[in-house]
Amino acid sequence: MKPKSDSQPLLHFKKAMLLPAVLGAALSLGATANAQEVLKAGGTPSGIPFTFLDVQTNEITGAMVDLVNALGEDMGYEVTIQESQFNALIPSLTAGHIDIISAAMLKTEERAKQVAFSDDVYPYGEDVVTRQDYDGEINTLEDLSGEVIGAQVGTTYVEQLNSMGIFPEIRNYDSLADMMRDISLGRIVAGVGDAPIMGYHLSQDRFPELQLADNYEQQMVGHIGFAVDQENTELLEQVNTSLAGLKENGTLDAIFEEWGL
Repeated sequence: MKPKSDSQPLLHFKKAMLLPAVLGAALSLGATANAQEVLKAGGTPSGIPFTFLDVQTNEITGAMVDLVNALGEDMGYEVTIQESQFNALIPSLTAGHIDIISAAMLKTEERAKQVAFSDDVYPYGEDVVTRQDYDGEINTLEDLSGEVIGAQVGTTYVEQLNSMGIFPEIRNYDSLADMMRDISLGRIVAGVGDAPIMGYHLSQDRFPELQLADNYEQQMVGHIGFAVDQENTELLEQVNTSLAGLKENGTLDAIFEEWGL
């Protein structure tokens, strides 16, 4: 009977040692590929109807959420939405916690020093909200001189209002809903904020005792856009290409119309 070769056990041992390493490498590559396919988007819980927390589903939803999901589908990404307060969005992006900001963020020169903005998504401007029994005409912000007013923290309006030097106090709020609630209670006279968001609140009868200033002339008009890290030029190019396609095929307009914008 032919004796067994001593090399056979050694060969089996080498294969046994090699297999876990190969499988581990394959799993690692698979995990990396999957991670690259996920687009982490930052959205706020209080920017209704652009991004807001749906208390029934406990998930962030809104027009900008629908739009970033449409972008993700077009670009081949799985989109996940991470909740963040508005003033924490840019720090979250620059720290690498999220890949893209998908919120009602106005494109400004100051913000463009920190992030890279996409092409325009939606025209945007401010408005003034007061109680319906407010006695006075508001055509410009100067008409509120000497009054205690409010604005949302982290927005461009705070800096603009402070620079005017005509208000004894400008109270900062985490959300426009909080600001509008204080106006309703008479704690402040008026508030300056995003016209589409405050208009949506009023259209839903959330603050029936409030009104937008009929004859107010917007002074800080611009556009909102997606924002990515300044070094992520590849993602920015993908976003702009897909965004152009969604504009052309009517998807973008349909999303905003669905949300009453």
